[in-house]
Amino acid sequence: MQCELCHQDGGDILYRDDKLRVILVADADYPAFCRVIWHAHVKEMTDLAPADRAHVLDWVLRTEQALRTVLNPDKINLASFGNMVPHLHWHVIPRFADDKHFPNPLWGAAMRDGVAHGTPTLAAQLRHALQAG
Repeated sequence: MQCELCHQDGGDILYRDDKLRVILVADADYPAFCRVIWHAHVKEMTDLAPADRAHVLDWVLRTEQALRTVLNPDKINLASFGNMVPHLHWHVIPRFADDKHFPNPLWGAAMRDGVAHGTPTLAAQLRHALQAG
């Protein structure tokens, strides 16, 4: 099986270092949907050394804070599944009471047409917030 997260960025790069990247996912309904993706192909957090675990979680939380700063969402959803793509990555998803699925998860039943909370300068704003954080 060829791992898509090993062979492509997975979205618009907001931050990258030698261990991980933070990307903005191309999702029309959720334009601020981010992922924190570990570069090396591992499946679980416990595959990492303690310092690397701390590094991943630090960037998950930095991403959450950047999204809160830029968008002021009603809630942030954090998830690490890897059932479909067994490569360590975290979903960091700002949620709004008027989005398509709220209060359901994005993978649940849609509740309404919903409002997409994005702006043309969203990627630049998030890059700035991540650097400042």
